[in-house]
Amino acid sequence: MKRALVVFAHPVPESFSAALHARTVAGLKTAGWEVDDLDLNAEGFSPVLTCEERRVYNDEGANINGSVAPYVERVKAAQALVLVFPVWNFGYPAILKGFFDRVFLPGVTLRIEGGRVQPNLQNIKKLAAVTTYGGTRLRAFLAGDPPRKVVTRPLRFVMARDCTTKYLALYDMNNADAAKRGAFLTRVGREMDAF
Repeated sequence: MKRALVVFAHPVPESFSAALHARTVAGLKTAGWEVDDLDLNAEGFSPVLTCEERRVYNDEGANINGSVAPYVERVKAAQALVLVFPVWNFGYPAILKGFFDRVFLPGVTLRIEGGRVQPNLQNIKKLAAVTTYGGTRLRAFLAGDPPRKVVTRPLRFVMARDCTTKYLALYDMNNADAAKRGAFLTRVGREMDAF
């Protein structure tokens, strides 16, 4: 069976992001995926890269310590990675950024050969992000839209060469009424049902 790792990053269980998360998981199951549902806040993931972790960061094998090893295994077991998060201050919530810092390690997501970075997550053939922005698409564009660029460029780079990527974003969430939120929830459901 194909396996999708859903990484959810929002601390409030009644948030719109939580509704997107629930719809994402339901849609993936409808599409026939076995879902490994990783709610970073609910699992108490620590986003802080420790002094010792930084010291051994580039030492492949030694960099996978006891606390991140289970997360590394979950990433390695997936054929799809789906991120569900809000954009805050034109970036990821700290817990998601910390997940990348602590789990996406040399030897796990990438390897360095001859001084060049090579992709290492050949197991991941599908990548998706489901997100919301408080500001408009134009405002995000003028700020460089870092979350979109990270997903579609460096994160996508460490996946399989033929990995497909979807970036589903609701912009201007601060002014989104129930109809606009509902339409986006429906869109996410449709995309995940066919993922």
